[in-house]
Amino acid sequence: MPIKVVALISVKPGSEAGFESAAAAVAAEARQEPGNHHYNVWREASGDRRYVFDELYADQAAVDAHMASDHFRAFAKAIGDLLTAPPLIVPAPEAVDVA
Repeated sequence: MPIKVVALISVKPGSEAGFESAAAAVAAEARQEPGNHHYNVWREASGDRRYVFDELYADQAAVDAHMASDHFRAFAKAIGDLLTAPPLIVPAPEAVDVA
């Protein structure tokens, strides 16, 4: 069963370039993972200007593999001091048919 993951991340003012560099690196690697259907990073245009990670995996095993990967661990380490708060991670393992 596919698993959607959305993560909302707020960074300290002035840390955007460093964060975006780390995000680009992890996204490039994540997109190559078996079981990853897509991995996109967005940024709010106003307000807190949070970064929104939009991820879709084939199943929970693919999510677990991503979280355990060397590139994800390197990303987490690289951004640790750039955040204003811990990331808000919303796993959504159940699709809703709205058709």
